[in-house]
Amino acid sequence: MTTQEIADRYYELAQQGEWIQIQNELHDENVVSREPDHVALRGQPVITNGREALKAKGDANRQIIEAIHSQFCGKPVVGGNFFSLVLKRDVTFKNKPRTQLEEICVFKVDNNKIVAEQFFY
Repeated sequence: MTTQEIADRYYELAQQGEWIQIQNELHDENVVSREPDHVALRGQPVITNGREALKAKGDANRQIIEAIHSQFCGKPVVGGNFFSLVLKRDVTFKNKPRTQLEEICVFKVDNNKIVAEQFFY
């Protein structure tokens, strides 16, 4: 798959909220994920290595969400072997007030898989 095809597939699955399928289908088994440094203040890892660890991080994040009221994924922008997109969510975390989340996501593609991702929020 080309970077554009992977970006389009990511967008298609994200529109449906199929985050686990995105990981299973599009991420390399050795993917590296980087969150902003401020997540360390909440006890979360800044760097996650490997698809299985990424899945575990996703599971942990889903456990702290009480409700997702809406979510939006912007169309991807592709440049070379990178693509980026905007994610927005209206969520209520357990024991917290409802909040609006916005982030820019940047993905690196190599050998037909996402090998790196970085989030800015």
